[in-house]
This record gives sequence, C-alpha cells and structure tokens, in this order.
Amino acid sequence: MTNQTQATLGGKDTLNGGVLYMAIEMGEAKWKLMFSDGSVKPNGHIRIHAKTIEGSNYMELGEAIKKAKQRLKLAAAMPVVSCYEAGQEGFWPQRRMEEMGIDNRVIDSASIEVNRRYRRTKTDKLDVRKLLE
Repeated sequence: MTNQTQATLGGKDTLNGGVLYMAIEMGEAKWKLMFSDGSVKPNGHIRIHAKTIEGSNYMELGEAIKKAKQRLKLAAAMPVVSCYEAGQEGFWPQRRMEEMGIDNRVIDSASIEVNRRYRRTKTDKLDVRKLLE
C-alpha cells in the first residue's frame, strides 16, 4: 500500500518541487484569502500572507495570487493549491479556479475541526486559518 500524502518541508512540496497554498473564506461581499508556502518562521509559526478581496472578483483573485507569490518570494510559475468551504457559493468557484489553473479542493464545513475555546469567537479569520492549516 502506497501512502499518497504530500509532505512539505521548508515550503517545498516534495512531489512537485514547490507550491503556493491558498485558503478562501467566501462571504457574499468579501473573500478572505490566506496564502502560505509551507515554510516555518523561527518562532515555529508558518509564514502567511493574508488579503481581503471583493467577492467573486476573479481578476482581483489572480492579482492577489501574483502578489502573494512575490511577497513569499516564489516563482511566478509556482502551482497554486487552494481550498474553500462548500456553502452558498456551491461549486461554480471550483470550475472558475480550475480555468485559472488553480488546483482546488472544496471542503465540507462540518469536517473543519473547531477548538471549543473558540466557539464563541468563531470568525472568518479563524475559519480561513484552519482551512490553510
């Protein structure tokens, strides 16, 4: 039996030579984006770049990806792997991102683990960070 899990080490996807990870929290008016290359800062936290864009604006999404790659010092051709919670948006963002060359996963919101301490303070920022992790 072969283990198909892709491990990252220092921001390098061991199977593909590098990847930009993107998580999206989709609201009606705004989308919260969080990016990482998987590398770890000296304090033990992963390097993250966050951005909020207008909802359903795919030109702005493309620009945010470009800027995240620049900020994280990644090659422009670096592949993007993203995920978002299935919700009212349905699967149309999935199709649109595939057209943009983004490898996307749609996540069932019930499968995202929530720390009980955060239940009262559950926010989009916590959701998108959990997706990125």
